[in-house]
Amino acid sequence: MHTIKPLPRLIQGGMGIGVSNWMLARAVARTGQMGVVSGTGSDTLLVRRLQDGDTGGHLRRALAALPLPGVADDILRRYFLPEGRPPGVPYKLLPLLRQQIDPARAALIAAATFAEVWLARDGVTTGMVGINLLTKIQLPTLPSLYGALLADVDAVLMGAGIPREIPEALTCLAAGEPAQLRFEMEGSGRDDIEWLRFDPSEIGAGQPLRRPMFLPIVSSTSLATMLARKSAIDGLIVEGPTAGGHNAPPRGETRLNERGEPLYGARDEVDLGAVAELGLPFWLAGGAGSPAGLRAALAAGATGIQVGTLFAFCDESGLAPELRQRVLDEARLGPVEIVTDPRASPTGYPFKVIQLSGTASDAAVYEQRERVCDLGYLRTAHRGESGRIDYRCPAEPVAAFTGKGGKVDETVGRKCLCNGLFADIGLPQTRSDGAVEPALLTSGDDLRLIGQFLGDRPGYHASDVVAFLLDETA
Repeated sequence: MHTIKPLPRLIQGGMGIGVSNWMLARAVARTGQMGVVSGTGSDTLLVRRLQDGDTGGHLRRALAALPLPGVADDILRRYFLPEGRPPGVPYKLLPLLRQQIDPARAALIAAATFAEVWLARDGVTTGMVGINLLTKIQLPTLPSLYGALLADVDAVLMGAGIPREIPEALTCLAAGEPAQLRFEMEGSGRDDIEWLRFDPSEIGAGQPLRRPMFLPIVSSTSLATMLARKSAIDGLIVEGPTAGGHNAPPRGETRLNERGEPLYGARDEVDLGAVAELGLPFWLAGGAGSPAGLRAALAAGATGIQVGTLFAFCDESGLAPELRQRVLDEARLGPVEIVTDPRASPTGYPFKVIQLSGTASDAAVYEQRERVCDLGYLRTAHRGESGRIDYRCPAEPVAAFTGKGGKVDETVGRKCLCNGLFADIGLPQTRSDGAVEPALLTSGDDLRLIGQFLGDRPGYHASDVVAFLLDETA
């Protein structure tokens, strides 16, 4: 293990973009459990908060502690607006990431994850703070990891792919050495290999740092076994298909129910006995967010559970208060409808979407929105006709996607998760015509039961969730 702290029974889910913010992670860590910040889109999250005036001065306080010479001053000079943006003025955008990231942009990415982790750790003495990244989003991964290490993060969690190379990268970065990851390109063969590289010295760093635990998120016994045997992992999070956000696709031939959702079967069940035999600590995620779920996990040999849904709708989460309250009010009246949409995400993974009027889950809102790809985190790299690396996203304008070799049927039903998830946390982009990006809420299936937990309360805190989950298990 890479920490002397006791392993937690509860790991709070790393819900992006910005739902699992530093306030939520800190609140959970202060209870002695593991709070987790989301690292997805952290660079845009940082600059939008700064453009909105950095209420409370928290980001400036974190950036003042950033051990990268001149980086904080440069970021503040370019993006901080003391009075915030005037009404109706769009956010200033960052350039879309590409394979080669210049040192200034790499430093901004590192600063963003540093700030989130640093603030989450502030005042925490007993619990742990982790960061969650998506394996699918490769371009910012290495500088994101380095920024988290600079802030002394306790654990790194990664799913939505096979993060086999991450343990070695963490070892290199902790030693202050360059790190690299194989760059995944759509349609590339064995002989067409590209790399993503990051050297801490290029952003004025390189000091030895503490290497955090690495906990990959898996949804199959075979992947758990492969990572345990071939990578230096420190534990596992075993996720079922009822978890929120992205789910692994069903194994074998895809079959859909009457609502168009993928059907999961026996082949998608993880053999917990086999996982326990690997000899690593593991936590169960997806549908385990209850005292009974925790007891069942412990009985199966797990160290504990990871819980997202209950934490996503607590007062400390990053969800925009008005959206959070709308969902809770509906939950109080009855089960909230959630659809596992096989088409919504540009990644091709099934994605859980809360059905809420006025959001992009509403067909009329989806059709009215002008397709645009100006954040680009979910773009896929491919080798263009010229031989150069190009990028495309099936949620971008159809003509742009097909012009880069994409097939038109891949664009049907695709939703812009990047812009939708920023709208979820109250940071929607305003377009030149005055239109505001609609939200696109996601949640695990446990949301259907949240009304029972909520009761007559208008809301609740992260500490209430911890107390509820640990009931009868202490």
